[in-house]
Amino acid sequence: MTLSLVLLVGMAALYTCGVYLLLERSLTRMLLGILLVGNATNILLFFMSGSFGLAPIYDPDVAPEDYSDPIPQAFILTAIVITFGVTAFMLALIYRSWRLAQADTVSDDEEDIAMRTADLSQDDEEFDEDDSGDTEFGEYAEAAVSTARINMGEGPKPGSGKDSFAEASLKATEPSNRHEELEEFRAGEQDAQAEQGSQPDGAREVGLDSGADDHAEPHDDAGKGDRS
Repeated sequence: MTLSLVLLVGMAALYTCGVYLLLERSLTRMLLGILLVGNATNILLFFMSGSFGLAPIYDPDVAPEDYSDPIPQAFILTAIVITFGVTAFMLALIYRSWRLAQADTVSDDEEDIAMRTADLSQDDEEFDEDDSGDTEFGEYAEAAVSTARINMGEGPKPGSGKDSFAEASLKATEPSNRHEELEEFRAGEQDAQAEQGSQPDGAREVGLDSGADDHAEPHDDAGKGDRS
């Protein structure tokens, strides 16, 4: 197959002019650019069809190599339909833009310009890395952080049984020492809970006895008043 030089030059010219018009701000020029690019694509698909041949209609007396390739022809029809749909959409945009702003030019968006010229080094959404480690439990966790530090300035003192606060700063030690401290801390918490759990029962009994006496006295006074 020999390519036509005229069609080849025409296809290159259509692509060049179409891309140039697509880069303009006017919607009308963009529409013309889409039409030129679409026609150039149809010529490119026409070159892909190969040599001319018979219509691709089956005939037992015709050899297969005498037919023309139907695939590029189907591609050309598809490209024509796509170009027609995009053209209709662009016409709707041009009409809407002219009705609203009496212009078909695309202007710069102020928000896009602000984002392009923004200083990323002063962004408020950037946060500094926390030096306290990746766990809030520190060295009392099951898998303690080796560089963790715990400040027990707010919390009950283990083993005291009262709401006292200890001010201490524990530094990370060897893994064996950390496990021993963990066991001691848990044992102290269990003792504290046991002491706190035994106190409300006694207090509750005392409260019930005093409440019973208080309720009994008014009845006695009322009985004495009736007798008198």
